[in-house]
Amino acid sequence: MSKNWNISLYITGAYVLSIFAGQSWMKNRPAFVLRKQLAIWNISLAVFSILATVRTLPELLGILARPNGLHHSVCSPCEDVSPDSAFWAWAFVLSKVVELGDTAFIVLRKQPLIFLHWYHHVTVLIYAWYSYGDYIAPARWFVVMNYTVHSFMYSYYALKSLRFHIPRPISMAITCLQLSQMVLGVTVNLYAYSTKNQNVQCDVKYHHLNVGLGTYASYFLLFSNFFYRAYMHGHGRKAKVQ
Repeated sequence: MSKNWNISLYITGAYVLSIFAGQSWMKNRPAFVLRKQLAIWNISLAVFSILATVRTLPELLGILARPNGLHHSVCSPCEDVSPDSAFWAWAFVLSKVVELGDTAFIVLRKQPLIFLHWYHHVTVLIYAWYSYGDYIAPARWFVVMNYTVHSFMYSYYALKSLRFHIPRPISMAITCLQLSQMVLGVTVNLYAYSTKNQNVQCDVKYHHLNVGLGTYASYFLLFSNFFYRAYMHGHGRKAKVQ
């Protein structure tokens, strides 16, 4: 995987083409219901994310509890992690391929597909696959944050697909949680920048920080715009972000 990160470019290229092909194919066809299939999909991803969080979050918290824990969590080599966390980091990258399936449900059900949705799927897959090869130190943050947020997010979508009524404040809280992830992502990258600029050892290269900072900053702007349009601008428009 680490030597073939360009495969992610082929996967995402095929993904984007399939979106437009799928929308064209569905244009004059009735929408599929897929309620049961969607529920199974979301429940499966929720269970996976929760299990991954349970297995990876304690190690990050343990590092933070040490003296100078924040620095170690951002800058200590990822080769030092346990085999368990190493496995879940590998599974994290592969899960980004699986999660492309989210879009198939949107296209086949003829739901609104916003730019944020497919942009996020494309960029997170490429960035995760590319970064995995260098075992960048801040990845422990990025992996745990994503697993944790997805535990809540896919559980939320699972309940919705099972026809549970979800209060509006809960929907807003999920988006706020996603925004918090982006803020933390930017913060972690800036901390690593600051550390390296002081000539203190930090196991991440500048080009990874440049890509990471740009990626998380773009997510923050797009999710902020989504939050405003969905919840603050009048009654907002329903749009699914996964």
